[in-house]
Amino acid sequence: MDTGELAWAVTATALVVLMTPGVAFFYGGLVKAKSVVSMMMMSFGALGLISVLWILYGASMSVVDSTWAFAGNPFADFGLMGITGDNEALIGTVFAATFAIITTALISGAIADRAKFGSWMIFAGLWATIVYFPAAAWVFGGGWIINMTAEDGLFPGLPGVIDYAGGTLVHINAGAAALALALVLGKRVVFQKGAHKPHNVPLVLLGASLLWFGWFGFNAGAEFLNDMALVGLIVTNTLGATAAAILGWLVVEKLKDGKATSVGAGSGAIAGLVAITPACANLAPGWALLLGVIAGVLCALAIELKFKLGFDDSLDVVGIHLVGGLIGTLYLGFFAIETGLFTGGDAGQLLVQFVAAFGMLIYSFVVSYILGFAIEKTIGFRVKNEDEVAGVDTVVHGEEGYAIVND
Repeated sequence: MDTGELAWAVTATALVVLMTPGVAFFYGGLVKAKSVVSMMMMSFGALGLISVLWILYGASMSVVDSTWAFAGNPFADFGLMGITGDNEALIGTVFAATFAIITTALISGAIADRAKFGSWMIFAGLWATIVYFPAAAWVFGGGWIINMTAEDGLFPGLPGVIDYAGGTLVHINAGAAALALALVLGKRVVFQKGAHKPHNVPLVLLGASLLWFGWFGFNAGAEFLNDMALVGLIVTNTLGATAAAILGWLVVEKLKDGKATSVGAGSGAIAGLVAITPACANLAPGWALLLGVIAGVLCALAIELKFKLGFDDSLDVVGIHLVGGLIGTLYLGFFAIETGLFTGGDAGQLLVQFVAAFGMLIYSFVVSYILGFAIEKTIGFRVKNEDEVAGVDTVVHGEEGYAIVND
């Protein structure tokens, strides 16, 4: 690695670290004023906890030496003691850590206004250990998803699974876990359309802006391992799909509700970013624009499903991250450069994308539900109803987001 590639690796890592505070701002603006501290603390709690766990044993668990190994040995390089002098290995490890952090933080949006911080931290640590760290090995560390079409894989000879930056590992994984926790914790005291409005719209847009800014590191960061060969295509698609998704979301809002909103613009941007994540290096820019429009439209419609199906996904993690992740992952089966069904390939690419997406979804949902249920039935995961109504900030953290002090 030359000094330019090393500098980009450090920059990209910092960009992705910034995305977790971006999630905190985005989620924090969407909740009520009496829950903003609690909401943001779940992201910062994940930032602290998952960073430590990744350095201690997560990085070791995320690499396997055989296709069907569940996870790597957590004690193989405990605390990264064996690579203290290797710049490339260390920065690559920290870059990967940032993905583990934000994936965990994303889940918290589904349980806004009603979760205990201590229980969330226990869940986050267990979830990262049992779900994320092994899944990272499957997708990027030599496991069954990345090797699905190898000789010892499920479908030898088919095109390999495409997930450049984590559509399965990050978004489908977090979205499935979010759905599980929403079911475990149940509905908020008041759950109906229009009952919960964002308390701070500028905060939402600030968070969305930080996420879009950081996402260039998220999607293009790994190019330091690839001689920067695809960085131009990745950056173009990250801009184009996101912009197109904003337009798609706003059109749906205008047609459905009569007004295009700023929160809709921010949500549309996130939907586009989610969808392009797995596909950023494997789509022609025109197809990336179409993906953005599709993601913006379908995610804008998907967030309404919670009212029809009766699950309280507070901040639409399922509608944006799970649905957007599935759209982006499966879209590659149709339009991936050279291997998509309509771009020179056959149904093989779609098959492997489908198996990777739903394999991750099922595993994450089942384990997350078990973990959340166990915590709820032992130490309790949800705050009391009266504490939810009063606002969890003062009850859980002893702070107010907007304290006015009179001298």
